Amino acid sequence: MKALLAIAAVKNWTLEQLDVSNAFLNGDLHEDVYMHVPPGIELPPGSPKRMPCKLKKSLYGLKQASRQWFAKLTGFLLRNGFYQSSSDCSMFTKWVHGRIVVLLVYVDDIILAGDAQKDIDQVKSSLSKEFKIKLLGPLRYFLGLEVNRTAKGLMVCQRKYCMDLLADTGYLNAKGCQSPSDPNIKLTATEGTLLEDPEQYRRLIGRLHYITITRPDLTYSVQQLCQFQKKPYLGHLQAAYRVLRYLKSCPDQGICYSSKADLKLVGFCDSDWASCHDTRRSTTGYCTFLGSSLLTWKTKKQTTVSRSSSEAE
Repeated sequence: MKALLAIAAVKNWTLEQLDVSNAFLNGDLHEDVYMHVPPGIELPPGSPKRMPCKLKKSLYGLKQASRQWFAKLTGFLLRNGFYQSSSDCSMFTKWVHGRIVVLLVYVDDIILAGDAQKDIDQVKSSLSKEFKIKLLGPLRYFLGLEVNRTAKGLMVCQRKYCMDLLADTGYLNAKGCQSPSDPNIKLTATEGTLLEDPEQYRRLIGRLHYITITRPDLTYSVQQLCQFQKKPYLGHLQAAYRVLRYLKSCPDQGICYSSKADLKLVGFCDSDWASCHDTRRSTTGYCTFLGSSLLTWKTKKQTTVSRSSSEAE
């Protein structure tokens, strides 16, 4: 999705959003599935009390419902001239007389992008004939990501998601801080007081991890906290609360996909040496840019112990 937004900002493509109503009900079943009679349905006199019903269509709750829905959508798009990406099975492209239409799908949410509005309208019309579609207009809010088009390009942030997280954790009125972690504190796996409810820590880390989709400044701090989910201590939870206080100081920060960037792919990577106090393993970080637009970033602990900084790098 980030690569699509970066290219759309440079090419000034139209971005629209669709939603498929009751998506899983569109899947076709290729095997026999039986269920109990749903409540509220009157059985004919003399029918067995536990008479089964045979499903003719897919239903929410079936293990194969999501797979069958995606298979039906994929088949429809391929029949209508789209090509499925080999690197990302959720992205489909179609060329019409030198013009391109890109379709990106996540379960029942769809993004349409292209350099000609009439091609996008034609795809929307075809989808509406096959499925029940909700037209949501220009891309504004997608899976918690807020997208705003300006003269400088596309701005993507998760402000609402951050504010909801702060409200749920009681940090909405907390005092902000200027960094997501304290450089003078080194987290370890064996010091401190064990948490009585580790699920609280795990839920918080999971929500913080989702924010790193648009917040590369949180990637390292959240990566460090993710290492202690199995056996979290009080110090780990306090470090996670510091990340919340940092979010309070800048909830609307995000990434910008510039409209004036060139389409040249550039990557950077670096590594420290033996930064983990428990395993003495090094941590590697990398990021890739399309021109000046940041596409991907990651921080990860290395799998082996390096004997020098050169070996770590």
